[in-house]
Amino acid sequence: MTSRDRRAVTAWLLWILAFCPVLAVAQPKSWEEYIAAGQNAYQQGHYTEAEKLFEAALKVAEGFGPRDPSLAKSLNELAAVYYAQGKYAEAEPLYQRALVIWEKVLGPERPGVATSLNNLGELYYAQGKYAEAEPLYQRALMIQEKALRPNHPDVARSLNNLGELYFSQGKYAEAERLFQRALGIREKSLGPTHVQVAQSLNNLAVLYGSEGRYADAEPLYKRALEIQEKASGPEHPQVALSLNNLAVLYVSQRRYADAEPLYKRALAIWEKTPEPEQANVASCLNNLAWLYSSQGMYVEAEPLIRRALGIREKVLGPEHPDVAGSLNSLANLYREQGRYAEAEPLYKRALGIRAKALGPEHPAVATSMENYAALLRKTNREAEAAELEATARGIRAIHSVHNPVQ
Repeated sequence: MTSRDRRAVTAWLLWILAFCPVLAVAQPKSWEEYIAAGQNAYQQGHYTEAEKLFEAALKVAEGFGPRDPSLAKSLNELAAVYYAQGKYAEAEPLYQRALVIWEKVLGPERPGVATSLNNLGELYYAQGKYAEAEPLYQRALMIQEKALRPNHPDVARSLNNLGELYFSQGKYAEAERLFQRALGIREKSLGPTHVQVAQSLNNLAVLYGSEGRYADAEPLYKRALEIQEKASGPEHPQVALSLNNLAVLYVSQRRYADAEPLYKRALAIWEKTPEPEQANVASCLNNLAWLYSSQGMYVEAEPLIRRALGIREKVLGPEHPDVAGSLNSLANLYREQGRYAEAEPLYKRALGIRAKALGPEHPAVATSMENYAALLRKTNREAEAAELEATARGIRAIHSVHNPVQ
């Protein structure tokens, strides 16, 4: 080693000795910084990055004590990012633990507790666990109406959640009342162009579309889409949702040429997100497949339905009502092509899932029965078909009484 080499090594060692102690004692990011960075990543749809940041925040907060509000917030934020990725099993215990902390810290009748109740209720709702979700939503609404002013945005959130639940249960009249009240609150408290107003518009439009009130639904969808594009930009996932919903309305009216580009644009947006295998991608695939199959384009439709089914089984679990939707769609496709042996087990599985998850009197159960009955008639099993059709008519009659078309 030359003297120059020795001098270089010595200088390098002196640099290490000088700077390593400083590096060793450098403070890690604070809890507040982890939370802020995680929220920023979450809002941009960077869920993997957000997950790591919230996990770091939770690790820091665990040192604050078992009843510290920062711990509850960390649990809630991490659960939310799990929820966004369809990781429901990971999210549930975090939401439950956060709820327990808030009840102890704030007391059982405080607005912060209502927020936790809503979060846990939304998780159950997403899994089709409606019986578990309803009392949480109802308790949250009761707390907020008592503790907050009548036009507070948090009251609107609880109204909206409960309305979505009732809509999913086929209780359309109850759902419409709640959706309209939520929309009124949001327009008054947040302004007519707020993104939460767009959410309420979408929900009310979905309900109107389900009731065949297309003329009432379309302007709501268009207004929601305009709000989302201005507020979030043309590539935001919420824009994709509005595009998808408007396309569904057009398909219901057989306006296929209007619907197809909307579906394709929505699908392209959702597939650009960091976690493309999510429930919204599957819904859009299923919807686009329905558009094709409605026009007899079975070859184009089948791979889309199969992909949607695979995503839903992976993300939501094999017993979720949305899985039944994909099974039903695939069975319909096979039936239309005369592939009866392939269709029948799919109809049976879809019917079983819907009856178990939604209850035996849900309109979706009637739909499964009607579709399966059509297959039975194609295979000359008239008595079995008639029995299913009679049961389905009974279900429809229940809802026509409680939810008359206006």
